[in-house]
Amino acid sequence: MGAGHDHSHGGDTRVSRMVIAAAILTVFFAVELTTALLIGSIALLADAGHMLTDLVAMFMGLSAVLLTRHGPPSAARTYGWHRAEVFTAVANAVLLIGVAVFILYEAIDRLGHAPEVPGVPMIVVAIAGLIANAAVALLLRSQSEHSLAVKGAYMEVVADTVGSIGVLIAGIVTVTTHWPYADVVVAVFVALWVLPRAIALARAALRILSESSPRHIDVEELRAALAAIDGVTEIHDLHVWTLVPGKDMVTAHLTSDGNSDRVLDDARAILSARGLDHATVQVEPPGRADDCLGQTDW
Repeated sequence: MGAGHDHSHGGDTRVSRMVIAAAILTVFFAVELTTALLIGSIALLADAGHMLTDLVAMFMGLSAVLLTRHGPPSAARTYGWHRAEVFTAVANAVLLIGVAVFILYEAIDRLGHAPEVPGVPMIVVAIAGLIANAAVALLLRSQSEHSLAVKGAYMEVVADTVGSIGVLIAGIVTVTTHWPYADVVVAVFVALWVLPRAIALARAALRILSESSPRHIDVEELRAALAAIDGVTEIHDLHVWTLVPGKDMVTAHLTSDGNSDRVLDDARAILSARGLDHATVQVEPPGRADDCLGQTDW
């Protein structure tokens, strides 16, 4: 079996870490939102908004991981629910973009009449937020490279960490200088910091959904390597795409006047060397495309 399969131990670790992370975020979100509403801080409200998207991302990501593990392939879904986490990543990105745009709108609306915001509560909540986000980030970091669903949640937690740092700075500036716009400036900074990262996450997910070739695979170089196999006279219907991160797929039809078994072995070696273990290779005798020998290795 190739890379990308969710073995039970790794899957259990991912789920347990996401559950713990969700519990931490839920408690802190309640604290931050309550404080933001009580003192009227837009920077805290921005951070609470990002924390809400963290929570939504965590629950959607957890649902996607569980669907991937427990939603078996069927006649209607021959790949099972592997793509659930990709759709989750798109939803996470949309949420992030929506929150960022809302905060920018609120910040602009406060220009010229920024309210007085007490700095001490901002500092206290920001420090608590840093601790909570750091704990969650450590829980998710190792799993974020293997799942877009987890990566989306991890990115939002990292963004929220930056937000907590910004709130801390705004609180300190407010306490020491009483400048009324520190709260607004930090809110804008956090929103502008999050936007490009949310767009990048959406692009990565949409690239998979559109079945574009993986960025790390040079398709033309792969075509040339397969065409150079001894006995291969033609290569066509070469398709490379990503099902989910860590699970790249490939199909190829090779026309050969040589030994089909040897051609299949050579082709498999070339694909495996590039991490393409989930492959379907079809060998066709010259002029007989419909009468072929093949191998499927999922």
